[in-house]
Amino acid sequence: MNSVSYETFIVSLIKPHIILNNKLYLELINEDFLAIFNNRYLQQIENAVQRVDSSIKGVEIYPSGKLDSIKEEKSNIDNNNAKNLNKRYTFENFVVGSNNRFVYTVALAVAEMPALAYNPLFIYGGVGLGKTHLLHAIGNYVYETKPELNVKYVTGETFMNELINSMRVKDNNQHFRNSYRNLAILMVDDIHFIAGKTSTQEEFFHTFNALHEMGKQIIMTSDKAPSEISHLEKRLESRFQWGLIADIQSPDIETRIAILRKKAELMGIEANDDVYTLIAERVDSNIRELEGSLTKLHAFSSLKNKPIDVNLAKEALRDTFSRKPEVQASCDRIQTIVSSYFGISVEDLKSPRRTRDITEPRQIAMYLTRELLCMSFPRIGLNFGNRDHSTVSHACNKVSEAVKNSPRFAAQIADLIKMININ
Repeated sequence: MNSVSYETFIVSLIKPHIILNNKLYLELINEDFLAIFNNRYLQQIENAVQRVDSSIKGVEIYPSGKLDSIKEEKSNIDNNNAKNLNKRYTFENFVVGSNNRFVYTVALAVAEMPALAYNPLFIYGGVGLGKTHLLHAIGNYVYETKPELNVKYVTGETFMNELINSMRVKDNNQHFRNSYRNLAILMVDDIHFIAGKTSTQEEFFHTFNALHEMGKQIIMTSDKAPSEISHLEKRLESRFQWGLIADIQSPDIETRIAILRKKAELMGIEANDDVYTLIAERVDSNIRELEGSLTKLHAFSSLKNKPIDVNLAKEALRDTFSRKPEVQASCDRIQTIVSSYFGISVEDLKSPRRTRDITEPRQIAMYLTRELLCMSFPRIGLNFGNRDHSTVSHACNKVSEAVKNSPRFAAQIADLIKMININ
C-alpha cells in the first residue's frame, strides 16, 4: 500500500473500535467504501495488525453505528453464559478422593491455563460421579479470575436444540455459529447425546474445528470414552482424542464418608460418623444418590423433631437400604463368582493362559467388572494379570456383542449378575 492510499483510505476513513475475543473490530466512517476495504485492504490490515500483536486472530470492518450492536450482543452473550453456571459447584467444595484426584487436578489446570494445559479435555464416567460439578467449577473459576474470557456451558441436548431453533429463523444460523465461535471456553456436558444425530454432529464438528484452530479451550463430558460412544462419527471420535481423556471412578467408602461430611456441613446437619458410615456402606452407586439420602434423612429428622442417629437413619432410609444388598459387587467378588460358575480358579482368570476354557470366562469377568463397577480399562487390566487397555476393550466389546446376538448368552450373563448381587 502506498502512502497516498494509506492517507486516503486508512487514516481518514478507519479507526479502531474494540477488541473482542482476540478479534479487532474497526469502524468505517463511510459505508460506501465497505466493499473496497473488504476486497482490497482487509488482508493487508490483518497482516499488519498481527505483526504488531500476534494474539489478534482476525479483523472485521463495520460501518459507523453498527459496532455498538456487536458490543451489546457480546455483553448479552456473556451475561447469558454466566447465568448457565451453577455457583454452588466450585473446586473448593468438590471432595477429592482416590477415585477422582487425577481428573480434579487436570480440571483445575485447565481452569488456571485455558487452552494451554489440555485441549480438548474429555471427562467420562458413570452418572452422578461429579462430571457436571467439575465443568461448573471450571466455569466459575474462570469467570471469577478471568472475567474477560467468554465461557459457555451447555448440554449436548441444548446444543442440538439451539441449532434446530436457529434453522427455523432466516439468517439466524449465522448468529448461532457466531455465538459459539466467539467463545474462549466451550464446555459441553453429556456430549454423547449428539451421537447418531447427523446435522448436529456436522455442526459440532465445524464448531470444534473453528475453536481449536483459534486456540480456544474445549471441555466435554460423557458417560463413556469417545471410542465407546455408539454412532459417534469417527472424525469426532478422533478429535475428542486429540487432548486428554480422563475417567472419573465411583468413590470408595472413605471418599463417600467425606462427601457426606461436606454435604452435612453445607446443610448445617449435625450427625456422628456412625451415621455417615452406615449411609456410605449402603449407598455406593453414585454421589447424587448419596447426597439425596442425606437430604431425605435431614427432612425426616425435622419432621419427627428427633436428632439424627443410626436408628433414625435406618428408619428414614428403610426403602433406600432395602434396594441395596448387603453384599456389594467388587472386582474380587466378580472374579470369585465367575471362576466358580465356569469351574476354574481366580488364578486362572489372572494367568497368561489363552485356552478357550479360560479366555471366555476371563472376558466375561472383565465385561461384568466394566458394567457393574464402571471401572476404567487400564484399572480392569491391572486386576486381571496386568493386561493392557486394548485387551480389556476387546474383551468387553466381544461380550457386549454376544449379549446382543445370543439370547442364551444374555441369559447366562443375567444369571451371573444375580449371583454377584445376591444378598
